[in-house]
Amino acid sequence: MKTSKNFIKPKSWPIERLPGLSPEQQAQLLACGITTTGKLLKTARTPEQKLALANNLQLNIKYVKKWVALADLARVPSVGCQYCGLLLHAGVATATQLAQMSVLRLHRQVLKLQVATMQRRDLCPGVEEVQNWIEEAKRFSTINN
Repeated sequence: MKTSKNFIKPKSWPIERLPGLSPEQQAQLLACGITTTGKLLKTARTPEQKLALANNLQLNIKYVKKWVALADLARVPSVGCQYCGLLLHAGVATATQLAQMSVLRLHRQVLKLQVATMQRRDLCPGVEEVQNWIEEAKRFSTINN
C-alpha cells in the first residue's frame, strides 16, 4: 500500500446502500455474491462482464451499467452513496470524469438539477463540498486507476 499523504483509499459500501436498487435487485445481487460496491465493480469491470451479470440476473444491461456507474462514483469517499446518484443525474458518469470537472461548472449543474427536480436550491451541496469531491477524485484517480 502506498503511503503518500495524497493517497485516497477507495471506498466500498454495502450493496444495500447503493441508491436506486429495489429490495428485489439487492437480493439478486447478494445471491450472486455481490455484497459490496467494490465487489460489483470487480464483477462487472468489462462490457462482457456487465452483459454476463445482466443475463445472470435476467435484467436489461442498462441497470447493471447504471449500478456500476454509481459504484464507481461512490468509490470517492467524500461522494459515497450519498451523492453518487446526484452526480450521475447531473451528467457525471465516472470518478475519472469527476476529476476532470470544473468546480463552478459542476456546482452549476448540480444546482440546476436540484432546482429542476426538487425546487430546492438550499439542498444543493456548497461549492466547497463540490471542490472536495473533485480534489479527492483527482487524487484517487491518479493513484488508483
